[in-house]
Amino acid sequence: MIQAQTAAPPHAKVTAILLFTTLMWGGSFLFNKIGMREVPPVHFFFFRFALAALLMGGVCLPRLARLNRHIAVRGAVVGLALAAVNLTFVLGVSGTTISRAGYLNNLFVLFIPLLTFALWRERVDRVTFGGIALAVVGLWALASGGAEGFNQGDLLSTVCALFIAIHIIAVSRVLRDEDVYLVTFVQFVTVAAVGLVLCLVLPWPEFTIGRAGAWSLAYCALFPTVICFTLQNAYQRFTTPTRAGLIYTLDPVWSMLFGVFILGERLTPRELAGCVLILMAVAGPLLARLYLEQRHRRLYRLDGAEGT
Repeated sequence: MIQAQTAAPPHAKVTAILLFTTLMWGGSFLFNKIGMREVPPVHFFFFRFALAALLMGGVCLPRLARLNRHIAVRGAVVGLALAAVNLTFVLGVSGTTISRAGYLNNLFVLFIPLLTFALWRERVDRVTFGGIALAVVGLWALASGGAEGFNQGDLLSTVCALFIAIHIIAVSRVLRDEDVYLVTFVQFVTVAAVGLVLCLVLPWPEFTIGRAGAWSLAYCALFPTVICFTLQNAYQRFTTPTRAGLIYTLDPVWSMLFGVFILGERLTPRELAGCVLILMAVAGPLLARLYLEQRHRRLYRLDGAEGT
């Protein structure tokens, strides 16, 4: 199993695997959009995670004896945050283009420092403030560039970015040394349970899952859910958060390429400018932090060399 590795894998391998996860996550925008042509968004959300929970349960069969109340409670807490992420994700993608949704989802990088400041008064640096200001300009360009302006799908995609930030913070604050496979399994079960409740409470519309819907559900349950979460949990710990964040900024690039070349989506020049500004707003602070990390590392090495 992946988690059994004790030695850190080569940096190139870690980067390649995390890049692969961004490609699969980018594909989830496409397959959600295709699948929801046949299956209503909330029901697609439920079926995806019910199937993912079954698949992850099979992976975790040898580990289920170690599932205890501690893991169940902590997995359920982060699972509720993950449910909020994916519910707003499917509702957002169903109401806007996957190109716009991908860039709006990426705003989670800027929401994280704002939330940590609001909750724990952690300082927000000037570079991050600059990124937030640039993101606001990008949002304005995106909103004024489309035929419908900033629609409900765009709003839900932005809210989804907020919930992504909450989920990331919850994982870092709640989880410690738990078995990542069992925690992931509990998360999926929790999300599926939320989806089931919503499906029972809301009216059940008539729909038929055809070939496109079935393949879309299978892809979304297996690749961006079971495989991506497992790879992320197993390999992200071997790189810095800054490097991982920079790699993850490729998600909206893939979603836009899939939207343009497969779904035939087109962005107006102002919409495209808005997407570029949002990407710069997200990547800029991360690049600045990466530069500072490398600079501090070089200074540390120089100090160590002088000390010897």
